[in-house]
Amino acid sequence: MLFNSYIFIFLFFPLCLAGYYTLIHFRQRELAKIFLTLMSFWFYGYFQINYLLIMVLSIAGNYLFHILLSRAGSRARAKSLLVLAVTANLGVLFYFKYYDFFVDNVNALFGTSFMLKHVLLPLGISFFTFQQIGFIVDTYRGEVRECGLFSYALFVSFFPQLIAGPIVKQSEMLPQFAHITEKKADWEKIYKGFMLLIAGLFKKVILADTFGAGVDYGYANIALLGRMDAVFVIIAYSLQLYFDFSGYCDMARGIGAMLGLEIPVNFLSPYKSRNIVDFWKRWHITLNRFFTAYVYIPLGGNRKGKGRMYVNFLIVFFLSGLWHGAGWNFIVWGMMHGVLYVVTRWWMERHGSGSGKRENMTKVSFSCILRKFMTFMSKICLFLYVSIAWVYFRAKDVAQANSLLHTAFSGKLQKLSVDLAECFELDELWYILKVLHLDQMAVSRYILMFFMLAAGIGLSMFGRNAGEIVEKMKGKAVTAVLFGVVFVWCVLSFSQVSTFLYFNF
Repeated sequence: MLFNSYIFIFLFFPLCLAGYYTLIHFRQRELAKIFLTLMSFWFYGYFQINYLLIMVLSIAGNYLFHILLSRAGSRARAKSLLVLAVTANLGVLFYFKYYDFFVDNVNALFGTSFMLKHVLLPLGISFFTFQQIGFIVDTYRGEVRECGLFSYALFVSFFPQLIAGPIVKQSEMLPQFAHITEKKADWEKIYKGFMLLIAGLFKKVILADTFGAGVDYGYANIALLGRMDAVFVIIAYSLQLYFDFSGYCDMARGIGAMLGLEIPVNFLSPYKSRNIVDFWKRWHITLNRFFTAYVYIPLGGNRKGKGRMYVNFLIVFFLSGLWHGAGWNFIVWGMMHGVLYVVTRWWMERHGSGSGKRENMTKVSFSCILRKFMTFMSKICLFLYVSIAWVYFRAKDVAQANSLLHTAFSGKLQKLSVDLAECFELDELWYILKVLHLDQMAVSRYILMFFMLAAGIGLSMFGRNAGEIVEKMKGKAVTAVLFGVVFVWCVLSFSQVSTFLYFNF
């Protein structure tokens, strides 16, 4: 089930809110957990019932490991159970996500002809598998004091963050579930949560999906693109992915807030970053946190010298690329980030992070202007580098990515494709052009294309993020009307074919 669907907005979520707060009113804590879990199962199973069976078996198996670890007795037995549990989880993930990739590479390397299974990838399996691995490790470390079956099932399956994250920690959610009957309806939280849901819908349905139409056209017709077309497609995908992922995160947090539950921030205006280190403190925050806690630190972190630290960074980014997809293009994407991350950390170690004493920015001086200009240019350069790396993330393979980049850097200099421009012609915005009599201009086909580009760059690189806006929002009539109009606009756009990009990972 999609957040941006009629069944979710008009049936599933209203039923969820009504049933949940009814049980809360009568202080039925366990029934409220069971109800949310069953609703989450419905949400997940709506895609395909086989997905639900896989997730339920995963929950049952990992909860059994949790019980066994809690009663292990000796440290040696607990460690053996931990290794077995992590291996089992990674084995399931390998089978569904990486088996064909592994066999395909073995066949290419050794000339064998092992059959590919073409196994259907369950949605969100990377997310709920990593979340459960984190839980098992925390159990081994003694950080999970008590967890009932219903609490654990809800922790894994909670529908706002089930499919595309964030990857939450047990310490963030289990205490909230334990006090679930104390969470009476807070109308201010519900109001702000609904505003955040609308903001996320706008990012996804109006912005991300519009950019996505142009991106899909570009990748399907690389041979027809000129240099400017290719550059536009590359930037459009950066914006599509940004608004798709950040929109989902906003919706997840908004839905959680309406249920009185706080979901951690997973996305914090990453295109405002000055360097790649800052970028990874803002992009997919919980995945970065997972790799830091369960890979980077166990590998030694920065405790074994600078050289080892840089190697650990590269290992983390290699695994991050592989986690996102079973393909060499994802590994190339991960290593592009990893190499720049290592170089940036090396530079910061030698020259400082630039966090020293700053002069008063209200005082106009050459050094102040120069610093602002250099900050602006560093953001632009990082955005362009990240956009080039995203080409490997989006392409079906390395060859397709190289083809698009070759076109962008050395393709024909020709007029922007009208077919590409038409992908950005939203009917409602095109009607405004007609009212203003701008549709008769020679460049009318490109107006909405560049309007969307300017809006996307402005919002992602210079605007306040949705969380900041909603947090400071007052319950004014004008604001409510504005968001109401946006909500109706989004709902009327649900008929378009749409899915979240991170569902694939």
